[in-house]
Amino acid sequence: MDEKQLAKLVKKTVAKANKPKTPTGKTYDPTLDATRRPHSDKDDEAAELFQQMKKREF
Repeated sequence: MDEKQLAKLVKKTVAKANKPKTPTGKTYDPTLDATRRPHSDKDDEAAELFQQMKKREF
């Protein structure tokens, strides 16, 4: 892999890592919003971890 390809890959990876996470979609039922816990960064980390775990074979 030459340096141009490596630089392009690093740039792509950094842009993907810095992309802001989108919050859950808007709900139209106020009772759902009342019972839902507040969004946290741990939720995003857990979701990413489980997505990676699904891709692996054990």
